[in-house]
Amino acid sequence: MGLFAKAFLAATAVATVGAVDIVVQSNGGNQTGKFGHPYGYGFLHEDINNSGDGGIYAELIQNRAFQYSKAFPVSTAHYFPINGASLTINNGTQPLSKALPASMKVAAGNSTVGKVGFENEGYWGIDVRAHKYTGSFWVKGAYTGAFTASLQSNLTDDVFGSVQVESKSVDSEWTEHTFELTPEKDAPNSNNTFAITFDPKGTQSGSLDFNLISLFPPTYKNRKNGLRVDIAEALAEMNPHFLRFPGGNMLEGLENDTYWDWKDTLGPLKERPGFQGVWGYQQTHGLGMMEYLEWAEDMDLQIVIGVWAGLALNGDVTPKEDLQPFIDDALNEIEFVRGSVDTEWGAKRAALGHPEPFELNYVEIGNEDWLAGFPEGWDSYKEYRFIMFHDAIKAKYPEIQIIGSSATSDPAPEGATTGPNLVDGIKYPADAIGDYHPYREPDELVEEFDRFDNDIGHIIGEVAATHVNGATPPRWNGPLYKYPWWIGAVGEAVSLLGYERNSDRIPGTFYAPVLKNENRFQWPITLIQFTADARQTTRAVTWYCWSLFAHHPISHTLPTSSNSSYGPVYWGAGKDEARNGALVWKGAVYNTTDNASVPIIVHFEGVQPGAKAQLTVLTNSVGDPYAYNDPRTGVQIVDSKTTELTAGTSGTFEFSLPQLSVAVLDTEVTGNSTGGYKKAKRTPVPRYQKRW
Repeated sequence: MGLFAKAFLAATAVATVGAVDIVVQSNGGNQTGKFGHPYGYGFLHEDINNSGDGGIYAELIQNRAFQYSKAFPVSTAHYFPINGASLTINNGTQPLSKALPASMKVAAGNSTVGKVGFENEGYWGIDVRAHKYTGSFWVKGAYTGAFTASLQSNLTDDVFGSVQVESKSVDSEWTEHTFELTPEKDAPNSNNTFAITFDPKGTQSGSLDFNLISLFPPTYKNRKNGLRVDIAEALAEMNPHFLRFPGGNMLEGLENDTYWDWKDTLGPLKERPGFQGVWGYQQTHGLGMMEYLEWAEDMDLQIVIGVWAGLALNGDVTPKEDLQPFIDDALNEIEFVRGSVDTEWGAKRAALGHPEPFELNYVEIGNEDWLAGFPEGWDSYKEYRFIMFHDAIKAKYPEIQIIGSSATSDPAPEGATTGPNLVDGIKYPADAIGDYHPYREPDELVEEFDRFDNDIGHIIGEVAATHVNGATPPRWNGPLYKYPWWIGAVGEAVSLLGYERNSDRIPGTFYAPVLKNENRFQWPITLIQFTADARQTTRAVTWYCWSLFAHHPISHTLPTSSNSSYGPVYWGAGKDEARNGALVWKGAVYNTTDNASVPIIVHFEGVQPGAKAQLTVLTNSVGDPYAYNDPRTGVQIVDSKTTELTAGTSGTFEFSLPQLSVAVLDTEVTGNSTGGYKKAKRTPVPRYQKRW
């Protein structure tokens, strides 16, 4: 056990005596972040927990295009017949497109009277509100008449809204039908379906083929094929700075021939074949490269793009002699994102409606290459895969920050959670940084407070408190906790302070995974939980801690001195040039053995008596350290209080923090309604070398 670990355990075992007196120096420290952007908080998105399809991607129809793969056979799942109709899969000779070869044949029975059709249950329901929905479907087969598209209850006979769609359908080709539908009232719950019916008397054979059946509510920023408003707004309200995509395991794929191919996600939906998901379900590719880039643009996020690097989850490794085409593909991907319209792939992006290049400063080579297919996958990454990608990208884009897919502690020795691994680790070139993924118990996250005080640069590409204290060993043989819980959130906050203390070398920290559909999930610990009903979208307790820190950015760290060592109070401090040099102190109290509040005195050098500062403190309103925000009951346990403090005669701010609390003290007191501050556009400023 290291000295810091021993000090941590000792500090948490005794009561705090006297005030913790902290002086924040006015000079020294380091510029945070890179590329003119300060250190920031963000998240990784990959489609786990139906966080994409059935989540932030706003499409309401599940199995809309009957996509399939080796792992997930084609079916009519989530569709139900109306008036005795027969619903079968048609893999005929005239598909809608090469990408979408299967469709659904809807046929009337021999004794059917009246209209027939189908209804779709959506992603475990459909949220029906009195606003405009836009929809479309493709049909093949001669039909004279009209289709009826409707939103209706699955429990009663209520039809909340319907529209007649005149048929354009012919026998020889597929035709698209579009419509708008505005229900007359909100549905009382999300147990609703979307239905399409037609009169079989108007057909030649009593049947029609349907495909790409789509329905969208209003979307975030009104983007076509866009994001679900309530979920996107919950993420945006966190004031994030980074989006890392597409994973995560999703990037790697189950086998080498089923990785996440960015090119398959471009263009019209009927040209997107879908993706053999890695988390137990087929994916649509509706949330594709352009949608991710527009997501980042709409939230003003820096992006970290992972490029596939020749390793799949089953351990398939691409040999050295076969790797060059995938390196070329990664270069094309980068060109698509940031190339001018004069380049081949920049022109293709422009043809999709975005002539301006996106900003791309970070590219990660692979994902957790030390894990899948160990040791062959890891050996190949160290021997040739990383350096071949690195050298090719740097040759064309020398300014891009290359990120390796491991930390200096990967692969961690048995039982270890931190520290460099000098036996099996990789030594990255000086112009590359690593990627650290600490899924930990709260105590472990606190113990890692100084993890990066003496290490190379990294992103914290994935982090969360996932297991309760004492869950190890062996941690991964047992379940994750039900939801993010309060002591876990405070433990995370302590680790976040440690990362931000080193933010001249750590440009950003990413929560992962970020979203969970309560109806089907593989990983329960996420920032946001949701169902089809937007009224049940829930910000986890961790969201409030991350949001608090993100709303008070630090563009330049400042050294501190104190009469106390770290623990049970942990802190960091700095200033933000974008807010006229506002001074910021961030702290957390993690002490599970002492219920006493801790008196704290903060003195920003140069602050005069009578100066004002805003103190925001997060606590647990119910007292139980294992309590959580529950989307099933609506119970919220985070208590946030903001007060204005006045510096005393010696220019100090004095306050007390209870155990298991998170706080920010900020000398800019005119903020927005969240008690924080939106990120501002930045320009590069000089960097300093002194560590805080």
